[in-house]
Amino acid sequence: MLQDRPIYQEDHRIFRQSVRTFFERELTPNIEKWEKAGIIDRDFYLKSGEAGLLCPGVPEQYGGFGADFLYHAVVAEELAYQACSGPGFGVHSDICAYYLIHYGSEEQKQTWLPKMVSGEVVAAIAMSEPAAGSDLQGIKTTAKRDGNHYVINGSKTFITNGQHADIIITVAKTDPEKGAHGISLIIIEADRDGFSKGRNLDKMGQKSADTSELFFDNVRVPITNCIGEENQGFIYLMQELPQERLSIALSAMGAAQKAYDITTNYVKERQAFGKPIFGFQNTRFKLAELKTDLTAGWALTHECLAELMDKKLTVEKAAMVKLWTTEMQGRLVDACVQLHGGYGYMNEYEIARIYVDSRVQRIYGGTTEIMKELISRHI
Repeated sequence: MLQDRPIYQEDHRIFRQSVRTFFERELTPNIEKWEKAGIIDRDFYLKSGEAGLLCPGVPEQYGGFGADFLYHAVVAEELAYQACSGPGFGVHSDICAYYLIHYGSEEQKQTWLPKMVSGEVVAAIAMSEPAAGSDLQGIKTTAKRDGNHYVINGSKTFITNGQHADIIITVAKTDPEKGAHGISLIIIEADRDGFSKGRNLDKMGQKSADTSELFFDNVRVPITNCIGEENQGFIYLMQELPQERLSIALSAMGAAQKAYDITTNYVKERQAFGKPIFGFQNTRFKLAELKTDLTAGWALTHECLAELMDKKLTVEKAAMVKLWTTEMQGRLVDACVQLHGGYGYMNEYEIARIYVDSRVQRIYGGTTEIMKELISRHI
C-alpha cells in the first residue's frame, strides 16, 4: 500500500484517499476490459474531471484548483499502483497542461485549460517520429507559414492519448535551417482538415493506454496556435522535460511498490515443501533487497519532488531519478515474477501485466542511454 511521506501535508493525504477511492470504484473493475479493448472508455476522462483528478495545477481562473504539483504526484503514484497502465493522465495533466500554463497565450489558456480540467478535451503531445525518437533535433515534420496560417506536413508515432486526443501539441520545424533553434510547438485540433489518426498501436504492454500514429497532410492552422514564441519550442521542451521525467519516476515507484506488495502477499500464502515460500531464507533475503531498493527510490523521488517545488530540479538530477527508478523498477518486477514461479508467467496474474507494462518506462521520456548521456555531461 502506498504511504504518505513527509513531503505530503494533510490536504494531500485527504486528496490521496479520494483519488484511491475513485480508482478503486471506476478504474480497477474495468482495467481488464480496457486492456483487451486496447483503449479506455472516453467517459473515464469525464468522470475523472468531475472527481477533480485532471490538471489540478491549472489556475482557478481557468477552471482548475491552482494546486501544487504534489497533487499531480499523488495521482501519478495512485494510478501506477492501481493499474500501472491505463489513461494517459501524465501526458494530459503533467505535460500538456503545463506547456499551456507556462507558455500559452491568454486565448489558448481560456480556450483549452477549462476543458482539459473537466475532461471534455483530451490532450496529447506529438514529439516522436518514425525516424526520430529521443533525438528531437532530427524531426522532419514541418510547419511552413502561409499568410496568417501554418501548413503542417509530416507524421508522428508512439503518441500517448493519440486516439482520444482532441488537441495535439505538435513539435514541428518552423525554420528547418536553424536546427534545434527552428522548432516550434503548435496546437493542432483533431478535427482539422488533413489531420488523421492512424492505427492504435499493438504494444507489448500498457495495452489500455492508447498509443497512435498521427499524420499531417497540408494541415492549416492559424499562427495563433503556436505556443509561446516561434522557433523557441526546443527551449520550452528542455525546460519542461525535468518535470516529465519526474512524473515517469513517480509512476515507476507506484508500479514497483504494487509489484512488491502483491508478491509479498503471494509468498506468504503459497506453499512449497510443506511451508510458505516466505519461510525460505532466499525469499526473505530477496524481499529485503527489494524493500531496500524501494526505500531508496522513494527517498530520491521525493527529494526531486521537493526540488521541483522549489524550482531547483535540474536536467541532470531529473535524468538521475528517471534512470534509477525505471531501472530499479525493471529489476524489482523481474524478481517478483521469479518469486511467483510459473504463475508469474500467466497473464491472469497481475504481476505478469505489471512486468510487460513496466518495460517501456526505460524507453519513453528519454531512454536509459540518453539519461546516462545527460548525466555524464555534468561529470
